[in-house]
Amino acid sequence: MVQYEYHSFITEQKETVFMIEDIKNVKPIYPCEPWAITEESFDLKNNYRNETVFVLSNGYIGMRGTFEEAYKMEKGFGMEGSFINGFYESEKIRYGEMAYGFAEKTQTMLNVANAKIIKLTVDGEEFSIFEGTLNESRRVLDMKKGVLTRSATWTSPKGKTVRIESTRIVSLTNKFAAAIRYSVTPVNFDGELSILSAIDGDVMNNTAENNSRIDYGPYGRVVLMEDACLDGATAAIKQRSKNTQIGIVTAMRNEIDFDAATESAKDEFAVSTKFTFSAEKGKTYTLTKYITYVTTRDFSEDALFDNAKSILKKLGEDGFAALLSSQKTYLDTFWENANIEIDGDDMLSQGLRWHMFALLQSPGRDGRTSLGAKGLSGEGYEGHVFWDTEMYVTPFFNFECPEIAKNVLMFRYNTLDEARKRARVLSVSRGCCFPWRTINGEEASAFFLAGTCQFHINADIAYAVNQYVTATADYDFLADYGAEILIETARFWCSFGEYVDYKGGKFCINGVTGPDEFAVLVNNNCYTNMMARENMKYAVKAVEYLKANMPEKYKTLAEKIGLAESELADWQRAIDNMYIPYEEKLGIYPQDDSFMSKKRWDIENTPFSEFPLLDKHHPIIVYRHQVSKQADFVLAMFLLSKYFNKEEMKRNFDFYETVSVHESSLSACIFSIVANSIGYYDIAYKYFMTTSRLDLDDYHANVNAGYHCANMAGTWMSMLFGFGGMRVNDDALEFAPVLPEKWNSYKFRILFKGRLIEVFVDKSGAKYSVIKGEPIAIKSYGEEIVIG
Repeated sequence: MVQYEYHSFITEQKETVFMIEDIKNVKPIYPCEPWAITEESFDLKNNYRNETVFVLSNGYIGMRGTFEEAYKMEKGFGMEGSFINGFYESEKIRYGEMAYGFAEKTQTMLNVANAKIIKLTVDGEEFSIFEGTLNESRRVLDMKKGVLTRSATWTSPKGKTVRIESTRIVSLTNKFAAAIRYSVTPVNFDGELSILSAIDGDVMNNTAENNSRIDYGPYGRVVLMEDACLDGATAAIKQRSKNTQIGIVTAMRNEIDFDAATESAKDEFAVSTKFTFSAEKGKTYTLTKYITYVTTRDFSEDALFDNAKSILKKLGEDGFAALLSSQKTYLDTFWENANIEIDGDDMLSQGLRWHMFALLQSPGRDGRTSLGAKGLSGEGYEGHVFWDTEMYVTPFFNFECPEIAKNVLMFRYNTLDEARKRARVLSVSRGCCFPWRTINGEEASAFFLAGTCQFHINADIAYAVNQYVTATADYDFLADYGAEILIETARFWCSFGEYVDYKGGKFCINGVTGPDEFAVLVNNNCYTNMMARENMKYAVKAVEYLKANMPEKYKTLAEKIGLAESELADWQRAIDNMYIPYEEKLGIYPQDDSFMSKKRWDIENTPFSEFPLLDKHHPIIVYRHQVSKQADFVLAMFLLSKYFNKEEMKRNFDFYETVSVHESSLSACIFSIVANSIGYYDIAYKYFMTTSRLDLDDYHANVNAGYHCANMAGTWMSMLFGFGGMRVNDDALEFAPVLPEKWNSYKFRILFKGRLIEVFVDKSGAKYSVIKGEPIAIKSYGEEIVIG
């Protein structure tokens, strides 16, 4: 018998100026469907955007939603894109003025060989959406099956009509597997057809061309051709990144269900197999193309071809249906645990599901790769991993798919030595300093003021480690990996910070940049100091837990990293004496020591054409004003809400809302969460709406460059932490749900300490149940209850 607990919620409203443009009149781009995103017809002006929306990936292979015909689109109308997580190029950063400790090399995720190519020729005329007549064109991303389907009816210039259908899949259960099933049916004729299946290695990145803020490469061709192989049903090319010297083999295996004359070929950059056959009117002919990418990061140099061939052989033996089945099974489990249902807004439900599906596709799962800001959906941000991976995306996986969260955190563990080296470059004698943007663990940010200076990334990663351990009770991870991260980041703060007499002997952290990139190289950024304090608390807590419960593992760790007992006392002293800026007169926490002394930027009277501010004003002008790019202290109030009462949060929210311009997609979701927690429900809902379909309806007109992964995760956070009022404090789960006026009800599920918990909220209140697992004590609106 499932036991339910109902709790009522209190409503409270507040009127205030809304700083984000109202989007209520934005028309949805795609039809409202619960589990699909559909392109009902082809329109060239929408193509570039749709290539991102129809991305398929699995954390290793990423394929943009480009057509099989591999059109060479003019700039601004499309970009061919296939990506491998961890396959990157590196070049020397060119500085006008170099200084000691600046990042030395770029890291750029590379566009790799296009293996999606399938070209159809109808009695000598090649199928093209730009020639002849495209009678019908429809593409559907099915989020339950994890496939992209396409159907088209085309009439050639000579009047021959064919029906084309394809199904594309990038396997979520097999790292190295992708496939396309491609079918063609003559509609009004008998005649000769040919299907060409190819791999094209003539690829280059467009990053430098499309990003005005960088002037370094990679320029030109940096994925160099080495070899090609035609071996029976398998065709492959071998390439290598120019400077990083990572070898990659792209391979395909083609299977057909009809008799055909077969011709295989290779040229300077490509391999292909062409099937020519006599086709009958009304009969369907199907090609199944299996695809794999293997690199020297996973296999030895001399075994790349053999491993690719072996992978493809197994895929062919198991068949396309097996790929579909395993994909469906995997997604059934994911959606059973993670689905969010909103009764009252089907468009929001669709947007949330697409966000969750996109997030599921994006992170590396091998512990050596992570999740870039765009996932594997485009070249934006060069494939770099930032702080938002841990602060925005990892919470989603902590509570919905913890095994992926663990793998993402393992990337930080496996790059810990690079972080230690970086700390020494920065004259920090102990601990580590994680990079602001990276692929391989080294710092790749060329702008240290808004890069390396954002030392809060150490505390952000520590926060994610602690949250993962709390949500999963995976204490083996803590002992084997997590504690070392917590200790090394805590060591950094003790080495980098200092006790300042002028501040009453308090522990200060000077010369930093917080989440707000409009306030650089400041002293005592409040978010950074509070999160650093929490980081050191986590380290103390972890050490004490291991000493008490896993003494042998603690001994091994302490010996490995030379941990002295006196270090705990150092951390505790810094914790107890951390300087936190506070403005007594206003009752607010200043963002940093200098924030309140700056002239306020007149946001209200700044023309819309003047935004983004850094695109229209010299950085010095922006930096010297009281204006915030994004949530900074407001983020601290969300993450560390247990330290603030409601009135404090209101005062600070009211202040920071008036100085924030939300020029980052990471901002609105945080303001929404905090607004909900202080009873500003209308404001919370408006902020939430700016995140809910940001990419799907292309609010910023830039989704063509790739996903905004952090915003996608932020939408999920707004649902659970905002409307659901979910927090984890002192290892306990808490809820304080609210129901937006426009909704009839909503429901979500989370995984917590081995249990699957469901929260259902309607107009009568909140209902909690344990779907799987043992009963558990939680707090609902501050009252402890047991659910089961």
